[in-house]
Amino acid sequence: MKTYTATPADIDKKWILIDAEGVVLGRLASIVANRLRGKHKASYTPHMDMGDNVIVINADKVQMTGNKRAEKTYYRHTGYPGGIKSRTAGEILEGKHPERVVTLAVKRMLPGNRLARKQMTNLRVYAGAEHPHEAQQPEVLDVKSMNKKNTRTA
Repeated sequence: MKTYTATPADIDKKWILIDAEGVVLGRLASIVANRLRGKHKASYTPHMDMGDNVIVINADKVQMTGNKRAEKTYYRHTGYPGGIKSRTAGEILEGKHPERVVTLAVKRMLPGNRLARKQMTNLRVYAGAEHPHEAQQPEVLDVKSMNKKNTRTA
């Protein structure tokens, strides 16, 4: 018996819509990363882009457990000596681009290679409830009902 390996002709990509309102960030990112990689499919092949296209809405209403909103720090560097900058998760969520918290969480759950960068292009994150992908007729994935630990009230 030979090992099954998917070819580009075998790949069937779907569109998935996830509402992030009230969902814990790490659990959301884990589910989205699995969908982007295609690990939920029986025909999963590690070296192929098997994953679905994922749309995440209400990213500004994502929840964090404990004091992560105030204490979790995101660092970046300007490229100049002494140019390290930091912001807390709460500052980013209340700022101009709150969807970056969800994007970074998903990105850091994928491997650091070319395939992961290609799979990240299949992720669309929006701060509000509106998205321009109605024509693709995305299936709604209810992350809240998967596990009672997936949600948290503020």
